[in-house]
Amino acid sequence: MASRPNARFQSAAAVLRVVRRPRTGAATPWGWAAAGVLLGLLASLLLFAPARWLAGGLQQASAGRLLLQDARGTLWTGSARLSLGGGAGSSAAAALPGRLAWQLRPTLASPGLALQLQADCCLAQAWRWHLSPRWNGLQMVFSDHQSHWPAQSLAGLGTPWNTLQLQGQLLLETQALGLSWSSGRLQVAGRAQLDVQDLSSRLSTLRPMGSYRLTLSGGATPELLLATESGSLQLSGRGQWVGGRLRFVGEASSTPESQAALSNLLNIIGRRNGARSIINLS
Repeated sequence: MASRPNARFQSAAAVLRVVRRPRTGAATPWGWAAAGVLLGLLASLLLFAPARWLAGGLQQASAGRLLLQDARGTLWTGSARLSLGGGAGSSAAAALPGRLAWQLRPTLASPGLALQLQADCCLAQAWRWHLSPRWNGLQMVFSDHQSHWPAQSLAGLGTPWNTLQLQGQLLLETQALGLSWSSGRLQVAGRAQLDVQDLSSRLSTLRPMGSYRLTLSGGATPELLLATESGSLQLSGRGQWVGGRLRFVGEASSTPESQAALSNLLNIIGRRNGARSIINLS
């Protein structure tokens, strides 16, 4: 009589094993299906990520200096109004005319992202960038190009640009330009040249005040040079990037016949020293 309960217990255990097997086997396809759905949702989210994600990332990376307003499309193909802002907490911004369009694609030959920019107002042809992650940093390589930008947009950057209210044309040209950041240090390859043409300011009745050239040259110690091409306002200076900081020393002066017309402007540009204004950035 004592053996019957054991037999019944063994029979019940066998039944449970038989019942459990189908349930375990059935759970596996459902698990793969759930994982597939989740991966599909993530892929769709990434593929159709809204353009405002790029706008938010650019605003944060530039500390509120570069803004993509009224962003449309996706992270990969979209357009927006590019504006210059005064930084975190500033409500001032100056938008470029027209819209800036972009295409962003991953690259396989050289791991990273290929960015193509188009702007009817300022770019004669598409400007291509390649962005590559580096150990504790980032590398950006730019295609050779020329572009024109309105100087009045600089007012959106806040002080002192909103006080100067500059007008004129900015002609940017790059040649084999590459920028790398690693551990907070900037490295520059190639060359960039910014020509400021027919510059004027609301602080002076003299129009135009002159034309100027700002040149960035790469190397072991990147160098920035400022020179006057023509005009009554004379600007000159030289700077270098030491570590991650720019150290620039220059001066501004005027021709004798234009001192009265340029006096207010010279007071704003830098520290006044007689007829000159000393510019010191560090």
